[in-house]
Amino acid sequence: MTDAHHRILICTDLDRTLLPNGSQPESPAARPRFAALAAHPEVCVAYVTGRHRALVQEAIEAYGIPVPDFLIGDVGTSIYRISDGDLQPWPDWGTHIAHSWAGQGPDSLARLLQGVDGLLLQEPQKQGPWKLSYYTAEDWERETLLPQIDERLRAEGIAASLIWSLDEHTGTGLLDVLPERASKHLAIEFLMQREGFAHAGTVCCGDSGNDLAMLTGPLQAVLVANATTDVRADAQALADAAGLSHLLYQAQGDFHDMNGYYAAGILEGVAHYLPETVDWWRAI
Repeated sequence: MTDAHHRILICTDLDRTLLPNGSQPESPAARPRFAALAAHPEVCVAYVTGRHRALVQEAIEAYGIPVPDFLIGDVGTSIYRISDGDLQPWPDWGTHIAHSWAGQGPDSLARLLQGVDGLLLQEPQKQGPWKLSYYTAEDWERETLLPQIDERLRAEGIAASLIWSLDEHTGTGLLDVLPERASKHLAIEFLMQREGFAHAGTVCCGDSGNDLAMLTGPLQAVLVANATTDVRADAQALADAAGLSHLLYQAQGDFHDMNGYYAAGILEGVAHYLPETVDWWRAI
């Protein structure tokens, strides 16, 4: 690994960001070019995903994507360092975020949320020590119900982050209840601080509602072109409201004969902030 001052950290969501598992076509050169970028000695890669570690390993094998240097999984509630294929958890991240739930676990929170309209618990393998996940309808009245959930939890001294997103392929809403100290964005900041990555060399990439906090904060961000119209509009509005529109790049395509979807959008966005990276994959 090169000196921290010269390292680049590329943080990317997996599903429909790096992985071409959406309805739009993938540019054939995009994933090989991303692999070349990831292999460059100045580059470290972190996958930042709602998947747990076993599902991340499945994706690596199924799609032939690079093994990352770090994994931020379970919607930001777990962090792993990866060395020679071995995932080493960071227990101090769990200790850091645990305070938000006042010593309670997901089972206790689920009991507190019984009776909230339209919540269906996801499968046990999709839960985590610091992650309580539900399905909802696409038209779930989240503007009304999310504040009610927050009020129930805070009445018990529990500070939670409520992340709702939509799986556009199934038309299913996804609600993740996390510790307030946990999110994709906060986990990335924790990783950057511990490993000495600078803001100027860090780029975050995503496509969906559960990426919005990471894409509209103080980090250089890329929204791939296959993001839905609603997510693109929401991301721009949030970035504008925060005065951070210069830190949100929305991939457009027509970049080195690529369409801006999935890995093509990642490459386009990284090149926007760090143009020297194009030379590391141009020949492919």
